[in-house]
Order: sequence, then structure tokens, then C-alpha cells
Amino acid sequence: MFKTMLSAAEDLRPVVEISVNGKAAQARAGEPLATALLNAGVVPFRRTAVSGSARAPLCLMGVCFDCLVEVDGQQNVQSCMVQVQAGMRVQLPEGARRPGEPT
Repeated sequence: MFKTMLSAAEDLRPVVEISVNGKAAQARAGEPLATALLNAGVVPFRRTAVSGSARAPLCLMGVCFDCLVEVDGQQNVQSCMVQVQAGMRVQLPEGARRPGEPT
């Protein structure tokens, strides 16, 4: 479904480990989190709170908000606008945002 344009030999960024829903995944340091998740086969990223429709990145430039995930405890993070860092903890959201917690 999603394939990066660079081969592993061409991409010189170091490979780091992140956690996605408690499972280890490998990504390239500095790449957008959304592309790292797509490369790891994570689809959908979330489901809408009202209808349960599956959502995944659409624009990959911060306009559509379809790539929202939780990163290191912070809800509603646009994964296309965040660079991967080693040890990052990603949770795919379920339902509406938890009230009373930081957005």
C-alpha cells in the first residue's frame, strides 16, 4: 500500500525503535511519524467517534487531521507533523478524546 521512494541503502538516517500500541516497530529517525506508521503497516490510524469510520493519513502536510494519534501521552497529535525519535510511544486512539486530559 505505502512504499518509500528511497531504498534502505539510500536512506542514511539511523533506524530507531518506537512503540505502537505496546508493540515494537522500527522507523527512521527524523522521518514523519505518519510515514513510519504506514511503512510498519499500521492502517487505519483511528476510527471516528461518531460513525466508527476508519481514518488514515490523507494529505501528509497537516491539513486534513486524519492522521491523529497519541504520542507519549499527548492526545490528538498530527502524526504527519511529528518527526520520529527513538523510544517514542504511540497509541492509536479509540473513540473520542478523553475529557479532562491535555489535547
